Amino acid sequence: MEPPQITVLLQKVGQGDKASESALLDLVYSELHRLASSHMRRERKDHTLQASALVNEAYVKLLGAQDVPWQSRGHFYAAAARVMRNILIDYARTRAAERRGGAPHRAPLRDDMLMVEEDPDRFLMLDAAMDRLAQLDARQAKVVEMRFYGGLNVEETAAALSISEKTVKRDWAVARAWLEAELSSSSD
Repeated sequence: MEPPQITVLLQKVGQGDKASESALLDLVYSELHRLASSHMRRERKDHTLQASALVNEAYVKLLGAQDVPWQSRGHFYAAAARVMRNILIDYARTRAAERRGGAPHRAPLRDDMLMVEEDPDRFLMLDAAMDRLAQLDARQAKVVEMRFYGGLNVEETAAALSISEKTVKRDWAVARAWLEAELSSSSD
């Protein structure tokens, strides 16, 4: 069985084939834009970063990682989720640094996880909690990253991590509960 077209193109791009970059972008752009749009829906309404800009910046960073041996479509989208998360975190840090005064606010987790809205501190608090979760349970942190930041469903997350869907559901529930408790205690 031959690898899917995206995986083949990722391998060619990783080998420095510039012609494959355009073909890859054509194949992945709509999915990356869907992921970026999902992220941007959690942001405040007047956010200056647009989904297209987030996709473009993430794509450039992903292709700039020439030494990454892309293993699969899932590996690529997991990396894209991580890069988008980092871009939004950097953006939130910049906004927080520009603000004068004000303490971080509590960031409750709901079924749709975190709505960042107008407070970049919420996003930064979640990022710090995600780092702590990764130290405690790296797989749970990856599940949250893929589901929340990557917009992957349970099936896609299971395939990307080579674990069962049941494990994804369990890790998702446990991680969300842990993050909610962590964010509640850090805001007190």
